[in-house]
Amino acid sequence: MDYKEKVKYFYEHVTSNHLINEVPEYVSEECAIRLGDKTIPVGVAGMQQHMIEVRKTYPDLKMIITRQYCDGSYVISEFIMEGTHKGEWLGMKPSGKKLYITGVDVDKVIDGKIVEHGGAANTFEALFEAKIICPAL
Repeated sequence: MDYKEKVKYFYEHVTSNHLINEVPEYVSEECAIRLGDKTIPVGVAGMQQHMIEVRKTYPDLKMIITRQYCDGSYVISEFIMEGTHKGEWLGMKPSGKKLYITGVDVDKVIDGKIVEHGGAANTFEALFEAKIICPAL
């Protein structure tokens, strides 16, 4: 698999099927999360914990990669994440509604493993659409 295919497989298969034990095949122990100009080391265990925490809110989470671009070692993936809001998140009680969240992931891949992960999800758009949050008047 090339880097785009490997990243796509990681999100659509490993993440969507909550295959925690397969994470080390796709994520480096040196993996860091990119937040603006900061990097936070998380390694395999941090990525696994992130997947566990997300499942608490969306136990039926599925990810679909709609488009990908590759620039050297960087793979940019547009995605649609769908899941039923069944767990509390940021103080919001579970709504039981199916949410569709679009976003972009930016992953740096070295030697076939993700060494850096960042991106953005359009969470508020999905929450507004599902009427879980309302605009301030």
